[in-house]
Amino acid sequence: MKTLLGTAALVVTVGLPQTLASQATPPGQPARDTVITAATDIMQAARYATLVTVDEDGQPQARIVDPFPPEADLTIWIGTKPVTRKVGQIRHDPRVTLLYFHAASYEYVTVLGTAEVVADSAEKARHWKEEWGTFYQDKNQGPDYVLIRVRPSRLEVVSPGHGLRNDAATWRPVLLDVR
Repeated sequence: MKTLLGTAALVVTVGLPQTLASQATPPGQPARDTVITAATDIMQAARYATLVTVDEDGQPQARIVDPFPPEADLTIWIGTKPVTRKVGQIRHDPRVTLLYFHAASYEYVTVLGTAEVVADSAEKARHWKEEWGTFYQDKNQGPDYVLIRVRPSRLEVVSPGHGLRNDAATWRPVLLDVR
């Protein structure tokens, strides 16, 4: 089995202008773009993710979802039915976690963020997969199809292929604050 251990834990801040971001990155820590590239590569390779919401009793609830690839600002969209537990849980507590794991490369991305339910017809049309047609009465046009928009606040990344390893002592991954 390959090991995911390696360098010290790292935190990189996103949101700074590119020149400031590169100046703010201490020597030996990965550049913001490196972490984002690794994260998006893993998300696309993994395809499916585990979405974790918090139920009314404070208990984390996990399920597999088929999200769209992340947008340039790292926003993630997920299609679902409005009557699902995840929709009710997000309306009650918008804090969510998405975990993408690509087993073939021993890489993962954890996305911590805030979710909201979106029923806008233009967004529903933009975020639709034809293979979902049998699950929804009027495809993306009906009231039985809504979207979950996840806006990340932090990424946790382990990607040996991109040179991003977790801390050898604590196993803490590379962290990227995206607020």
